[in-house]
Amino acid sequence: MTSRGGPTGGDPHRFGTEAFYASLGRAFVAMCAVVPVLFLIEALDVGLHADLDLAAGIIPHRIQGLDGVFFSPFLHADFNHLYSNSIPLILLGTFVLAAGTRRFLWSTLVIILVSGLGVWFTGSPNSVVVGASGVIFGYLGILLTRGVVERSWWNLAVVLLVGLLYGWQLLGILPTDERISWQGHLFGLLGGIVAAILFRRRRAELHQPQHTEPPLTLP
Repeated sequence: MTSRGGPTGGDPHRFGTEAFYASLGRAFVAMCAVVPVLFLIEALDVGLHADLDLAAGIIPHRIQGLDGVFFSPFLHADFNHLYSNSIPLILLGTFVLAAGTRRFLWSTLVIILVSGLGVWFTGSPNSVVVGASGVIFGYLGILLTRGVVERSWWNLAVVLLVGLLYGWQLLGILPTDERISWQGHLFGLLGGIVAAILFRRRRAELHQPQHTEPPLTLP
């Protein structure tokens, strides 16, 4: 009789476990599937001359532009705008989604609402705001806040990596370019912080023992 002991699963929230890497892989595949949908929407907009940006973007201070709070993250000004958002969306979204699908969906909804409403209340009424960058900054806020609130060093490591790769884009939370909705970036970041606090793992969950598979026994 031969026995092989030791856990084969582990805590999916703990860096280095098999469950963590499995969750991360599934999240990466899911986020990679989201981006082609955004490209399809942009292709239809361009190909059909649908002018979706004006029809479904956020128009600050105008009731007819309020529905853009929900639709604008799926629209982009052009393909270059979409290209610039794609990689950070996949990278940050993967780590946020890896912590749980339910937390991801609720957190994304909070970010969309806070970012979109922030733009609608504070943006220029002569502008139309579209793009997923508010959501991207929201995911950044989630990882940063989780790193502090949940004492997760790997979340902070991801934020540091993103800062090194896209540090110049992080200046988008400041009013440096009138073509860029810094309000969307700033309120997106704030929405991510709020979401991370609202949907944080409780202390009891952080210390709850994880179930592992029994040792494999062979005759």
